Amino acid sequence: MFVKICGLSTAPDVAAAVAAGADAVGFVLTESPRQIAPEAVRELVAGVPAGVLTVAVFRDEPTEEVRRAALASGVGAVQLHGHHPAAAFAALTDLGLTLVRATTAASAAGAAVGDFGEELLILDSPSPGSGEPWNWSDLGASRPSGSWMLAGGLNPENVAEAVAQARPWGVDVSSGVEVRRGVKSPELIAEFVRRAKAAG
Repeated sequence: MFVKICGLSTAPDVAAAVAAGADAVGFVLTESPRQIAPEAVRELVAGVPAGVLTVAVFRDEPTEEVRRAALASGVGAVQLHGHHPAAAFAALTDLGLTLVRATTAASAAGAAVGDFGEELLILDSPSPGSGEPWNWSDLGASRPSGSWMLAGGLNPENVAEAVAQARPWGVDVSSGVEVRRGVKSPELIAEFVRRAKAAG
């Protein structure tokens, strides 16, 4: 089970995610309570082991803005959330970074990883970023093929149930491991990773 901890903004939080066994750590470079500057991301990723994927998260920014910020941040992957067309992914392939497409489950019904040229796909709730659980069993036969992650309302208490219902390749969490908006809990991070891996 691939586990991504997203919305990290401090060195202790990054260290906690790495120590817990997270496979990827995400940094929000778009407007959000968790937003941090590319230069701050570069400092944080400097301490991340090579085997952990570092991801810069964007939402509806112009491709050139994404390009500049991704290069400045020094990450290994770019996640485009929102209404980015396939052309946006094609325009970023020369960066040599892992491309991640994040969309709502309803928008990606019957999708396959790679439809937009992405290497990883994230299926999120109808209200991305809300932290509200949704009916993961709704995916049913429309589950994607390939390397896709489930997101939206996950936390240590429900991740096992979500994995059982949706059968994803991986899971992605942000608000579900916070003590308050934008502030992560090392204990919740560790428990989430442990339960997700066990469920997988």
